[in-house]
Amino acid sequence: MFSSEDIKFIENRGSSPQQVESQIDFFKSGFPPLPLVKPAVRDHGIKVVGEADISKHMEAFDALTRNRKIVKFVPASGAASRMFKLLFSFMESYSGSDADYEKLLENQSDSSVFGFFKHLEKFAFYDDLKANHHELTGEALEESHVRREYVKILKSLLTSAGLDYGSLPKGLLKFHSYEDYNRTPVEEHLVEGAHYAKDKNGKVAIHFTVSPEHEEKFKAHIEDVKGQYEKQYNVQYDVSFSQQKASTDTIAVDMDNQPFREDDGTLLFRPAGHGALIENLNELDADVAIIKNIDNVVPDHLKDDTYTYKKIISGILAEYQHKIFQYLELLESDVNSELINEIINFLEKDLCIELDLDNGTVQEKTEILRNKLNRPIRVCGMVKNEGDTGGGPFWAKNSDGSVSLQVVETAQIGLDDPNQKAVFDQATHFNPVDLVCSLKDYTGEKFDLLKYRDPMTGFITQKSKSGRDLKAQELPGLWNGAMSDWNTIFVEVPLITFNPVKAVNDLLKPQHQ
Repeated sequence: MFSSEDIKFIENRGSSPQQVESQIDFFKSGFPPLPLVKPAVRDHGIKVVGEADISKHMEAFDALTRNRKIVKFVPASGAASRMFKLLFSFMESYSGSDADYEKLLENQSDSSVFGFFKHLEKFAFYDDLKANHHELTGEALEESHVRREYVKILKSLLTSAGLDYGSLPKGLLKFHSYEDYNRTPVEEHLVEGAHYAKDKNGKVAIHFTVSPEHEEKFKAHIEDVKGQYEKQYNVQYDVSFSQQKASTDTIAVDMDNQPFREDDGTLLFRPAGHGALIENLNELDADVAIIKNIDNVVPDHLKDDTYTYKKIISGILAEYQHKIFQYLELLESDVNSELINEIINFLEKDLCIELDLDNGTVQEKTEILRNKLNRPIRVCGMVKNEGDTGGGPFWAKNSDGSVSLQVVETAQIGLDDPNQKAVFDQATHFNPVDLVCSLKDYTGEKFDLLKYRDPMTGFITQKSKSGRDLKAQELPGLWNGAMSDWNTIFVEVPLITFNPVKAVNDLLKPQHQ
């Protein structure tokens, strides 16, 4: 299948022919659906935090920050091009004719192109756009707007001749307006970090995963702004970066499942989705990682719930970790049936893990319980689903026959099975990617996170390159398949903590104004 040149190309990327052949096998066989048992709902898989428990969780959070090394982990490699998809399409098709203008007027909603131009002054990047447009064209932005020169305005915003917003990563765009300045998502994460990721010495560790072509821009931007936030919040930032490794890219195939080749004959590899970031997370030097996507930020006046619930779920993590570590230490000493039953009850009631341990010796049961307890831990915030598409919390059956809590993406579910569709339709909550993760075991040693993935939970999607159809493959997602064998706790968090920016007009929503 592969020539000597192919093999050299593959190995230079940090992969092997065997790995690539395994990926091709998945294209041929597909990935099996993950069997859903039931949805995780309030008080049955999803914990609801009562007022009486908040102070207890906050105390546990305070102890965590005093005694553990915490890092805020921000996946930030996403390009902003998809944010502007509607505007790019408009820019290519709009001629300025009366007919095109009439077509523009057909949809005047806030999510439309008309809405974008109607509310142009409300965007945090408006002042930059004004200055750039005048420098680029010699004309005032307002005059171009009145003359309906929409394409000229968009070129000033999106292209490399202007602000280049169509090519920059989301993290470096102006998202929010303040009284005398505007902030990027990177800055909002710096502010958040100062409020819930500060250690006892006032140090805030933040790790951004970025694409190679943008790392220097991130570094320059943070160098420009971090001083003002260090002074404002009396902290010191320790900012680090990593890139998604080329070795985690997956091969693309044609529609006949044969390796897709570029025009020059070389194999085509594609980034394998956010699941590849488990390797970046695995290399962090930290006890606890707080994970949140780059675009899920709000202005300061809406941050209080974010601060509160980040501390709550971090405190819950500390409480569960303490209990699990206690049990693991007890399992090192004299084990009796009473302790075995107590741990089984804890697994079932608190960790929502269903095991069949009716048979077996005490030694066999001890080994099973030790393996179930001694795993990375994650506490995942879950919001009520108000129509969002994507992953959600379920009880699911694992390959070893046990049942546990899983974040399950829609693509993993066998929706052609009426029973599975019925379980899926009963789901009440949505995964906002709001995680706190424990990365070390009870002896203080780092877990090898790569051992806790389920390789059977990838995705296959259809794409195109140079006008030719192809199939692409994503690795098990960071918060679903890549964390399949983690101990998992779901906690309900307020909807205001989930405010991603998928399209530029999302910045017009009240949550971003």
